[in-house]
Amino acid sequence: MLEPSLPPNGMICLMTAIASGPSRRSVIVGTGIGACALGLAACGSTGSEPAAVQESADAPLAPVADVPVGGALAVTTVDGLDLLLTQPVEGEFRAFSATCTHQGCTVLPDDGELRCPCHASTFALEDAAVLSGPAPEALASIPVVVESGDVYLG
Repeated sequence: MLEPSLPPNGMICLMTAIASGPSRRSVIVGTGIGACALGLAACGSTGSEPAAVQESADAPLAPVADVPVGGALAVTTVDGLDLLLTQPVEGEFRAFSATCTHQGCTVLPDDGELRCPCHASTFALEDAAVLSGPAPEALASIPVVVESGDVYLG
């Protein structure tokens, strides 16, 4: 049978068990990072088509053929302003800010209405009036003109 030997200095060294699991700090940090990632994912895309982007200040927002009758098209101006172009009836074009008056989320076209994906406010295609809240007021109207088959800021 083997007997333990003492080190030359005569002291016995005790080994402490090292925890094989994660530390409390790493669990807290990991949880925080996960929560941030989930929060960012919740603010992400709803899976709808990306907005058309106006290429220059003089460029059209969109061809009239791209704006569905009885529907809307999301566009972004060269200055980064998100707009909704609507055609409530054939040949009648309107534009509204895509910023919800409730908490500033981006409103999107949705089956003949304009809908905020954050809290489900809906707005009318004709005048962006609130159809259902919690949005407190209509979307801001933006003047547009139609020239040569394209919609421009007016």
